[in-house]
Amino acid sequence: MALPDLRRVSLLAGFSLLLFLITAATYGSLGVVLPGMIRELGWSFEQAFLGFSVLGLFTGASSWLPAILIRRIGVRATLLLGSAILGLGLLGFAGSASIARYYAGAALCGIGFQMAALIPGTHVLSALYRRRALPFGIYFTFGSLGGVAGPWMALAVLNGADNDWRLYWLVLAGLAVVIGGLCAALVGGSKWLAEAAHDVDAEVEAEARETLAGARVYRTAHEWSVKAALRTPQFYVLVAAYFTHLLAGVTVASVSVSHIGEVGVAAGLSAAAAAAIGAKMLSLESLMQTAARLGGGFIGDRIDPKWLLVGAQGMLVIGLLALASATSTPLMLLYAIGTGVGFGLTVLAVTVLLLNYYGRRNNLELFSLTCLVGAVSAAGPFIAGAMRDRLGGFAPTFQLFAAVIAVVFVAALFMRPPAAPEDECGGPDGAGRG
Repeated sequence: MALPDLRRVSLLAGFSLLLFLITAATYGSLGVVLPGMIRELGWSFEQAFLGFSVLGLFTGASSWLPAILIRRIGVRATLLLGSAILGLGLLGFAGSASIARYYAGAALCGIGFQMAALIPGTHVLSALYRRRALPFGIYFTFGSLGGVAGPWMALAVLNGADNDWRLYWLVLAGLAVVIGGLCAALVGGSKWLAEAAHDVDAEVEAEARETLAGARVYRTAHEWSVKAALRTPQFYVLVAAYFTHLLAGVTVASVSVSHIGEVGVAAGLSAAAAAAIGAKMLSLESLMQTAARLGGGFIGDRIDPKWLLVGAQGMLVIGLLALASATSTPLMLLYAIGTGVGFGLTVLAVTVLLLNYYGRRNNLELFSLTCLVGAVSAAGPFIAGAMRDRLGGFAPTFQLFAAVIAVVFVAALFMRPPAAPEDECGGPDGAGRG
């Protein structure tokens, strides 16, 4: 069955738009809207910003749920349910009359994020595209753009609606349900998706067997079982890389502005000027994430994604060390470029390598297991705060995390493709139910 290009491109566009909206509505907007919520509701900053940890915890801890639902009720129903849960979470923000309701909204947003974003998106796109680096690059680029656009979306609505933050969350709740429903409609039924996946799998397997010896990009000719994949050290290197990029990313996003502010004040700048520099560097870091994911998508099928992963981990180490000593403009630029490129490329490289090493049929479960580490990485800001209280600054945290990432960098550098399993490979056929 030849897959119509228009439908394939439409699905890529739909999922990219959904990831853009989800990222903008959650991680991209919450920090901008929270000050108004704090003023009106009388919360402390500690209470309010704990919502970020709840959001991150439930995003990571619920990654097992979409895989189970997709296998049992299909992609379409999972998307509809995930969009509805996300909408309920945003409604919880809109109706925050108590801190408990706010936390419940954050938890629902985390679960909805996972059910409607990365896991179903990568599952469907891997079933439709033989060359996956570019569509994944485009998909993840739109996620990064959501992080860039989210603050501006919030400011535009708040400024136009007399700072009515409840209206902003209501608008986003409606958009989440509408765009999620659109994606679910584009996915179609189980028969079409399974046939499309079968054709793509056959093309990938044939190409892998023909070009395995001289290929620049390794692609397995086998479909690994989850059990067999979990017995390979390469899987844990990829999980460790995914963990370290999240650990660095969430920590930089939450404390880099405060760190640069402290360093700037110590160097003689005013608090406002130092904070403004920190915010600009964080914005530049987000733009570098976007550029890295798009650029990585263009080259990820031409050079082995392993080298993208090695480069990304190295850039994270350089960026964190530069941030720890961010006392000059060149060092701050090095931090923004290093952490932005490293964060942006790591998720793309890990996603493609999982498919190239272990095949597509059980990638749903393997990618879900990889995403579970997101729950642990949510501890990054807490660790940074605890070390700040005891050591007097954030620099030791960045240096510690750089050392951890350096270990993963060395492991990725010497990593080779896993040897094909001799006794058990394969698994569930098709792309899951529609």
